[in-house]
Amino acid sequence: QVKLVESGGGSVEAGGSLRLSCAASGAMFHLNCMGWFRQAPGKEREGVGTLYKGDSLPDMGLYFGDTLYADSVKGRISISFDYVKNTLYLDMNETKPEDTSMYYCAANSLPAHACTMPPVRESDFRTWGQGTQVTVSS
Repeated sequence: QVKLVESGGGSVEAGGSLRLSCAASGAMFHLNCMGWFRQAPGKEREGVGTLYKGDSLPDMGLYFGDTLYADSVKGRISISFDYVKNTLYLDMNETKPEDTSMYYCAANSLPAHACTMPPVRESDFRTWGQGTQVTVSS
């Protein structure tokens, strides 16, 4: 059974930076796609970005570490995966008060090309972490 545990949340001033981590345990080898989502109070869960962690498929133009970012955060975030630590990261800079949300990571096995095909879809993911709260103060 796969378990995802997010950490790194907390309070940050607007304009600052943060790094969230998602430690994965269990049989992860078959889960080729991971993502970050967030949900603010009273709002629907929003996709932040995804990362393809499967085998590179050069004939398809697809490579390990390829990412997809939502337009709302593009240019301010970076998603990466450490294979040794089995941990997914979300780095965000130039934070804004509207980034205040509970942040969740998720994982699933998808057709390779689907992981980084926009938009970031909550319905693509089956395994979820419990979330970590981020609060950005102005």
